[in-house]
Order: sequence, then structure tokens, then C-alpha cells
Amino acid sequence: MKPEIHPTYYTDVKVTCASCGASWVTSSTRKELRVDICSNCHPYFTGEAARLLDIEGQVDRFYKKLQARQTHVDEKAARENAKKDRPISELELSDRATNALIKIGIKNVPQFLAKLAEGEEAMLAIAGFGRKPLVDAKKKLRSLGFTLPEATPEAAQA
Repeated sequence: MKPEIHPTYYTDVKVTCASCGASWVTSSTRKELRVDICSNCHPYFTGEAARLLDIEGQVDRFYKKLQARQTHVDEKAARENAKKDRPISELELSDRATNALIKIGIKNVPQFLAKLAEGEEAMLAIAGFGRKPLVDAKKKLRSLGFTLPEATPEAAQA
């Protein structure tokens, strides 16, 4: 061994467990050791781990996770379906703009999106519906999580 490159090795080191307070003597490169858990209080050595597995098995835990995932998927689908059938009044437009849309037969958000897909000019051609309600409607639709349709090239040229 080369001199002065190795740490000092202590033969009588006291080890203390922080969980149960047990202590014993061993050898180490440190003068004193403190551990979080030892063989006296660890669930594997005390038999607690086996009891936990007996109470709630792996299969039961798997089915709980599967049920939680299915519940999440069902809730997400319900939110998507609720989004589709929203009335036009939820866009919170002015009374004049809302009445103009209802007058031409647009009573819910999917109908509004279909008309918007024809292009902004088609929307602005509606009597009583101007640029401000169009901008407000687009902002509200984005905040509700809708994806706005892009105007088709045919509609843009018309």
C-alpha cells in the first residue's frame, strides 16, 4: 500500500439507527455512523412487508389502477361531448350578434364553426354580425378549448 493515499480506517465505530434507536459497533472510515433504518425496524426484516402484500395483492392494485384510468378516459369523453353541444349563447356575444346568428339558423357552436370554416367574409356577410363579434367569438372559442377551422382556399377566393 502506498502511504497517505488511503482514508483512516476505524475499527470501533458506533452505528445508530434514527428510526428505532438501536446501536451496534462495526468498522468504517468514519468515526460515527447514523442510518435512517436498520434490520430491526425495516418492514422486510420484521415481516410487515408480507402482511401488506396479503392485505392488498398486486392484482387488486392493478385493477384499481385500471379502473382509475377508465374513469379518467370516460370523464374526458364526457367533457368532449359536452363541448360539442354548447349553445351559441355561451360565446357571450352581444345581443345583436347572437340574434343575427339565430336568425340565419346558427343555434349552437358546431354550426358556428361550420360557418366559420367558410371564411371570415361569409361570417361578416351576416346582417348584424360585424368584425368585433367575430374576434370576440374566436377568442371565446379558443378559451373553451375549440380548434378554429382554417378558411378553405375556395372560400378565401370567393
